[in-house]
Amino acid sequence: MSRPTAQQEAELYAAAKAAMQLAHAPYSNFLVGAALLSATGRIYAGCNIENASYGATICAERNAISGAVMAADKELIAVLVITATEYPTFPCGMCRQVLAEFNPAMLVISTTVDGGRAEQSLSTLLPSNFSQHDLEAASALKR
Repeated sequence: MSRPTAQQEAELYAAAKAAMQLAHAPYSNFLVGAALLSATGRIYAGCNIENASYGATICAERNAISGAVMAADKELIAVLVITATEYPTFPCGMCRQVLAEFNPAMLVISTTVDGGRAEQSLSTLLPSNFSQHDLEAASALKR
């Protein structure tokens, strides 16, 4: 698992915090910012965007991934998530699965605006993720 430098983590935090300020969360008031670090050193930020049709809501982590994919920068090594909560909050299950598509061993850093911090590897947060390997195994059966 690659780790961001102290400088990179500070930049991730600043990008995620700025993104959180742009979040659209009129229903939950749960503002989230996320910033991804790619192997190229680039940072991609995103915020959560809620919708009255709750299923149409997009999480900050998936929003940030969209930016990285659009830049053809898919080798992701770390994600930093920030919330205005009492304790660090890790990505939801759907975001964990989407993050695993790009690096199942990615470092996940969860922070709060008040200085709380926790980290885990994505493989710890989402053991045995569904992957391309599972699809290939099913295709091999050729019913």
